[in-house]
Amino acid sequence: MAEWILRTGGAATAHTWIPLTGQSVLDFDFEKLCSISLSHINAYACLVCGKYFQGRGLKSHAYIHSVQFSHHVFLNLHTLKFYCLPDNYEIIDSSLEDITYVLKPTFTKQQIANLDKQAKLSRAYDGTTYLPGIVGLNNIKANDYANAVLQALSNVPPLRNYFLEEDNYKNIKRPPGDIMFLLVQRFGELMRKLWNPRNFKAHVSPHEMLQAVVLCSKKTFQITKQGDGVDFLSWFLNALHSALGGTKKKKKTIVTDVFQGSMRIFTKKLPHPDLPAEEKEQLLHNDEYQETMVESTFMYLTLDLPTAPLYKDEKEQLIIPQVPLFNILAKFNGITEKEYKTYKENFLKRFQLTKLPPYLIFCIKRFTKNNFFVEKNPTIVNFPITNVDLREYLSEEVQAVHKNTTYDLIANIVHDGKPSEGSYRIHVLHHGTGKWYELQDLQVTDILPQMITLSEAYIQIWKRRDNDETNQQGA
Repeated sequence: MAEWILRTGGAATAHTWIPLTGQSVLDFDFEKLCSISLSHINAYACLVCGKYFQGRGLKSHAYIHSVQFSHHVFLNLHTLKFYCLPDNYEIIDSSLEDITYVLKPTFTKQQIANLDKQAKLSRAYDGTTYLPGIVGLNNIKANDYANAVLQALSNVPPLRNYFLEEDNYKNIKRPPGDIMFLLVQRFGELMRKLWNPRNFKAHVSPHEMLQAVVLCSKKTFQITKQGDGVDFLSWFLNALHSALGGTKKKKKTIVTDVFQGSMRIFTKKLPHPDLPAEEKEQLLHNDEYQETMVESTFMYLTLDLPTAPLYKDEKEQLIIPQVPLFNILAKFNGITEKEYKTYKENFLKRFQLTKLPPYLIFCIKRFTKNNFFVEKNPTIVNFPITNVDLREYLSEEVQAVHKNTTYDLIANIVHDGKPSEGSYRIHVLHHGTGKWYELQDLQVTDILPQMITLSEAYIQIWKRRDNDETNQQGA
């Protein structure tokens, strides 16, 4: 049903009413540019058909559209002011506030503080109900890999809270001509849309966010071509960190505050395997072959899967192997050694964690590339949803400092299908209800926690329990 707004004076001799098709056609998720001139400058949205046009002066595209189609109400997408065309005067009407709120949602500190305590459903304009934050994202063509990562990050409370409040980052100084800050602005806009309790639709299009990704990554990540979730996550976190003014060592940002941990890496060079035993023995006494140690930071931990078996069972089906999470975490216990080969040298490395971040990301290495193709390891990782204690992976002196070392899962990204043409979905925990939801592009369904562990998990985000928090999940 159309809405109507009172139009006064101007070309009309008396009060007339202007129809607004309004909410059903308005979509502010797409790039704010004129549908005719493709210019970003001075763009207006027609509130009757939802299209964007440039300018409102005589002979401008918006002016011509208003005369041609008798569509009279336009919204300036930058100033958020409403105008009546062709008469060209401003409309001040409080009933239009709903529209400006969808274009630019804002959150007070109190609203942000209450987000994880609420279990209230919101109702979209078309009558569908949704939980703010648990909202589908459009798969424009092949961007489900990016959608899953953006959904996961939007459910990390401190990161989300920082980006919901534009004042946190709008005054960050960037060098002239720097395009990377666009990533920060678009990510903030996407967070506010995903958590908006007054959306017109129960889904959001990440179009503007992804256009910024294509531009800032110099087309490494595309909307039209499937990408790798781990590569995208790694690039995105580092790009956000540097766009917010962060540096490798000294300057921290919200990204490093939330995700950055540290480890010691012990490296030992190995003699060439073809050398005679005596020569190998001799070389091991050289300085070059002694173990060295470096301190390093990390944003995520890569967990290696055991090689998948090639044999079939009696029914000619390939057996899908399973491995407990703690087996693949043993890589970081400071004892387990792993061999790394370069084209001319071999090394043994072992890793020991020295600092655990508030939110810990695991990337489970499912794909191996060789010269000809990419192989996927289908091994299922058996993991508990809650109560994963990582104390034993810290050195003794660090254990004394770390009071809290127990983690609960909050997001689980899954890759289904073949390496090159598979699809992504994500399981997220809604903190307000304590329930788990599965999101795959526009589809949102609730899911039992025990079903999550049966999937081919690829990326996981775990939340550290602080100050003796109890587990809130419906596990």
